[in-house]
Amino acid sequence: MPRIVLALLFAACAALPAFAEPGIRSDESNQSLGQLKKEAKADELPKVDAPAGAAVEQRYWVIIKAASREQRTAIAGAGMAIEEIRPDRVAGTAHIKTIQALQAAGYEVLFQQNLIQWAKDFPAQDKAYHDYARMKSALDAIAKANPKLASLFSIGKGWQGREIWALRFNTTESGTRSSKKPGALFVGNHHAREHLSVEMPIKIAQHLAAKKDDPAVKKLLETRDIYIVPMLNPDGAEYDISTGQYKWQRKNMRANPDGEIGVDLNRNCGFLWGGEGASGSTYSDTYRGPSVFSEPETSALKTFVDSRPNITTFNSFHSYGGLIMYPWGGKDALVEDAVDRKAFQVMAGAMAKMTGFQAQQSSDMYVATGDCTDWAYDAHRIFAFTTELGGRGFYPGAAEIEKQGPGQVQAALYMIELSDDPRRAAR
Repeated sequence: MPRIVLALLFAACAALPAFAEPGIRSDESNQSLGQLKKEAKADELPKVDAPAGAAVEQRYWVIIKAASREQRTAIAGAGMAIEEIRPDRVAGTAHIKTIQALQAAGYEVLFQQNLIQWAKDFPAQDKAYHDYARMKSALDAIAKANPKLASLFSIGKGWQGREIWALRFNTTESGTRSSKKPGALFVGNHHAREHLSVEMPIKIAQHLAAKKDDPAVKKLLETRDIYIVPMLNPDGAEYDISTGQYKWQRKNMRANPDGEIGVDLNRNCGFLWGGEGASGSTYSDTYRGPSVFSEPETSALKTFVDSRPNITTFNSFHSYGGLIMYPWGGKDALVEDAVDRKAFQVMAGAMAKMTGFQAQQSSDMYVATGDCTDWAYDAHRIFAFTTELGGRGFYPGAAEIEKQGPGQVQAALYMIELSDDPRRAAR
């Protein structure tokens, strides 16, 4: 079974018990799901008072009964972004049309509340997080302070023209020039609201720069080709914080023909694209896009990886859940190569110990196709991992950055060191 993650979504709700409904006050937190359901029938939606002239938010935090991986996969395929799992239920975000479709299919909705009711200022207490401009400045500072070690370049642009920045550590090559050194890749922010996933790649970059004269780090810097892309979804990340309220944005900012916004970048990649666990509905939080690699962000990542055959390891950061996951996620099957499978398991287990997380195969939660780490391993035999960072929800507060940074740096150094031959982890 997957790790049971806490259902606390805001730092202010730190006193709530595990899997409590976000937005419920601490003095109401002993209210059972059964009581909530009794007070509001499952087929009745909460009434939301929207500001005059504003459109009513159509996405909800929802808890749905689901007792098996097959049911979780079907729920994800219908368009719900599953964020928390218990043996008999799942919780996450979903459009009202997704909820209605699931109800029509016979799934029982235990709780739902409109996301607009949980808006939170982006603000003073979260200024430690990097928005797009601060992220670029942080990478610039590292590159300028270490011109013989680090270089900065763009791998592409989002729909709205923002660059997708990559910081490279290599003592002999810079920019986009090829290298024969074993390569490691770290990518954050496939999903816009997962701001903590931007912070960990930045932490790794800052550590490498600050410790460049430390013998162990110096050896890695001299013998490896290291790429750090903190913000793959810059348009979505900026939108999520654009008005002083978090918007719970998951997808990118594609303007779909029907007026719906966005594609789930981690359902848009090439491995079994269009299959289970991803939605074909544009309003869905797990909308896979009109075609494989249709998005400028995923297309840029593909072109970048395709052109660098020296990349052997890859870590894709997400939040939240406290997991280190490995392929396959897009099918309910083990990695076929026994040596590769053991290497994945050993590496994930080691990184889990360093971070305090749990290691597991991605599909242990549910099957989800179009995942970038599946594609990286399938297309290039890159040992690709998904790190679901810990913390209490998507907006866990600034303290979480320093709390999780050391473990993630340690795990990154471990992965970088193994990049010369990841399979030796299995020996």
